[in-house]
Amino acid sequence: MSRAEQPSRRTVLAAAFDATVAGTATVAGPAAAAAPRAALDADGPAPAQDRPVDYHAWTTYRDWRLGTAEGTRAVAGRRPGLVIGTPAGRTDYTDPHTGTTAAWEYATWTGPAHRLTVPATEVVASWNAHTPVGTWLQAELRGTYSDGTDTPWYVLGRWAAGDQDIRRTSVDGQGDGKSTVWTDTLAVDDPGSGLRLTSYRLRLTLYRRPGTRLTPTVWRLGAMGSDVPDRFTVPASTPGLARELTVPRYSQEIHKGQYPEYDNGGEAWCSPTSSQMIIEYWGGRLTPEQLSWVNPAYADPQVCHAARHTYDHQYAGCGNWPFNAAYAATFPGLQGVVTRLASLTDLERLIAAGIPAITSQSFLKSELTGAGYGTAGHLMTVVGFTADGDVIANDPASPSDEEVRRVYRRREWENIWLRTKRYNASGKVVSGTGGVCYLYFPARPTARQRRALAAVGVR
Repeated sequence: MSRAEQPSRRTVLAAAFDATVAGTATVAGPAAAAAPRAALDADGPAPAQDRPVDYHAWTTYRDWRLGTAEGTRAVAGRRPGLVIGTPAGRTDYTDPHTGTTAAWEYATWTGPAHRLTVPATEVVASWNAHTPVGTWLQAELRGTYSDGTDTPWYVLGRWAAGDQDIRRTSVDGQGDGKSTVWTDTLAVDDPGSGLRLTSYRLRLTLYRRPGTRLTPTVWRLGAMGSDVPDRFTVPASTPGLARELTVPRYSQEIHKGQYPEYDNGGEAWCSPTSSQMIIEYWGGRLTPEQLSWVNPAYADPQVCHAARHTYDHQYAGCGNWPFNAAYAATFPGLQGVVTRLASLTDLERLIAAGIPAITSQSFLKSELTGAGYGTAGHLMTVVGFTADGDVIANDPASPSDEEVRRVYRRREWENIWLRTKRYNASGKVVSGTGGVCYLYFPARPTARQRRALAAVGVR
């Protein structure tokens, strides 16, 4: 069974591009309802909205001190974080993708319970960290259901910036009969039952080679919980902004067939290609030394690098959402989060503050004029809006870098992005992507950027 056929969130996470017909994803996800129209002046107050999304993060020195530490310690400074202090113990880890067993010292941090403002059907965690060679981290979540019972501690990622020590991986086969982890998304199995996740705790385990003073440093740990009603269409929003950001343009398609060990380039690389565009918009650059492993005959080697460094060895693809956000944050001065937005008005507010966004959408070829393809899940970079309110997107599913800039009709685009239900080419009801978005922004945003981010629920 191909990934596009598997009955899970993996069909969305893969962003598997199909140039002829839509795919066959079968899991229903929440959809983001269009928010009421709000003033787009990012210097004004944040709009009052009832959001079907709760994104919460731990980022400050006080935040890290609030958790329960077993061998970790909080560090202050311009970018507060969490590091290994005195290890709590030692353990062996057998990498399932290499078969190698190695000893590691570890320390843990368990965050306080966060009560969701929106009892959730889905939760996605994300983190920003530095993991020097010889270190890595594991992120876990334990939720409390509306019936008062708890989930197990679910692993939401085993991650390192590089691949010298472990293979970056999600963990399959996690569930308790009420919820399941699909790659990086914890989802209630039967939302129609009324069961919801009402709160959660996050846990970090930091690892290093025994006998060294190395340590990961974690600057941000957060999670997005959401519960948006299933819908085939969303209300139309009113255009409110004409602006285009100057974002580099890269095509995933020129990499077709490159690096089979990282999912073979081309159609599978929309997520890292989009990530690299925004990283470079913010000034992130890779050195010749970092790119020296790439075949010099390949154009845009930084896209190959992004694919390698977002690749999830269990999922066998580059579309793991928190792995992409974590990759962005390996560049100095950048943060990355995974969340959901409520409307194109949200995107307009971000663009007005100079913040582009990566969005996930799925559609038939006939549903997005000018795209020329259909997809079970695809990532694009939104860089602006025309005077008529149409969406300006850097679409990596283009034949060349020169053709990446596209203008898509506003009404079509907002519907394929925000809905959670759709019909595939066979007439079967399948899932939509529900407003999922990656946001990458400076570690020290301007006041205007902070207000725009707060207006969409990110702090």
